[in-house]
Amino acid sequence: MTKQTLDFLVEKTHELINAPTCNSETRASAQRWLDAVGTAQQAAETSAYIAALEGDIMPIEQLIAFSQSEEGVAYFGADAAAGIAAHAKEIQQAGGRYCDCPACLAVAAILEKKSDIISA
Repeated sequence: MTKQTLDFLVEKTHELINAPTCNSETRASAQRWLDAVGTAQQAAETSAYIAALEGDIMPIEQLIAFSQSEEGVAYFGADAAAGIAAHAKEIQQAGGRYCDCPACLAVAAILEKKSDIISA
């Protein structure tokens, strides 16, 4: 991967780690990747990191379904769940495919460059 792509990935990975909506497993995967940069493990960790990100980004349909479920209401609270569902429907109507929380935005930006990242 080019230096420019690596710099971008490092920047977005720090954004992801610092995002309040980033879960602990994704945060750990991101940190493992950062720790591997410049080492013999970088290629393997890059593949594992991309796979983790692909599995973690929240498709908008899932966010809508979860926020409208009993589990979502219990997790977010009734008012917040309703607001999240309404916002997610707006994203979907505008053509958005994923949640727009800080973590998902960072993941989406990284995955947009996937071919540049894994081509190295």
